[in-house]
Amino acid sequence: MLETSARLLRLLSLLQNRRDWTSAELAARLGVTTRTIRSDVSRLRQLGYPVDARPGVAGGYRLGSHGALPPLLLDDEEAVAVAVGLRTAANGSVAGIEEASVRALTKLQQVLPSRLRHRVSAFQSYALPMPSTGPQVDPDMLTTIAGACRDHERLRFAYRAHSGAASQRSVEPYRLLNDRQRWYLVAWDMDRDDWRTFRVDRIEPTTPTGPRFTPRALPPDRQLVAQVARDVQEATWRYRAKVIVHAPAAHVRARLPIPTTVQSLAEDRCTFEPGSDHPEMLALYLGMLDADFTIVDSPELVDALRTLTKRYQRAIDTSQQEPGQLL
Repeated sequence: MLETSARLLRLLSLLQNRRDWTSAELAARLGVTTRTIRSDVSRLRQLGYPVDARPGVAGGYRLGSHGALPPLLLDDEEAVAVAVGLRTAANGSVAGIEEASVRALTKLQQVLPSRLRHRVSAFQSYALPMPSTGPQVDPDMLTTIAGACRDHERLRFAYRAHSGAASQRSVEPYRLLNDRQRWYLVAWDMDRDDWRTFRVDRIEPTTPTGPRFTPRALPPDRQLVAQVARDVQEATWRYRAKVIVHAPAAHVRARLPIPTTVQSLAEDRCTFEPGSDHPEMLALYLGMLDADFTIVDSPELVDALRTLTKRYQRAIDTSQQEPGQLL
């Protein structure tokens, strides 16, 4: 009996972790026959868990959304993560879930064992939240997009770019990322045939979601995060320039504050296209490369460098005067 109960808990955990399972997959995971899986699914239904069956050769099981909400099976680390996440969400960037997050956190704390309640209360006592100042997004939109990522379903939506330009997009969604209280969607843009990053608060989705697609090879997580950081930074730049730096590409990459594509031209020469909201700021960044450089095409940047050069020269001239002359 204990073995059967433990297997039912493992089966329920598997059904909660993934949307669709075939009988063969579940049987292989649990080390039993497909007949036993059918029997265990029947027991779960008797206990009130809504397990849906899909007929056919490729049929299987899915934890349904109808009926009462089934209990979630969480290990210690998952329970703490949920509690911390709810506490953060209570003051986060998702609109309209603050009160619901507090209620859910209260319920979770009531059932946490003392060893976990102590860890969560320590976080609450010493973590001081900052009010959210960024744009808020609809939680339903986040769950819709996340579901489309999980189920490999295309999304169609109207999008408003940073410049204010509006466009219609059809994409294959892959990942949601949160950075500095803003949500971003990484997707393959069908019309532009390339990877794109979209601000979720600028998306107006068209429902229902589109047909399913075969997932493409996704870059590693670290590379994906770096790409999003670069896209987010470049999307707001007002000024751009093409610069040739008389130094190795590795030297330039190491000196840049954000990940940037640097193309090597020779062992001691490379080029890249930096940007900034102000040409003066861009000029300062270039000055910190600790290398000579040539501006290929940006008259605003040349003017900014000329202005800074005169200002620095005046500072040098006045600094070389006698101390009494400076007063």
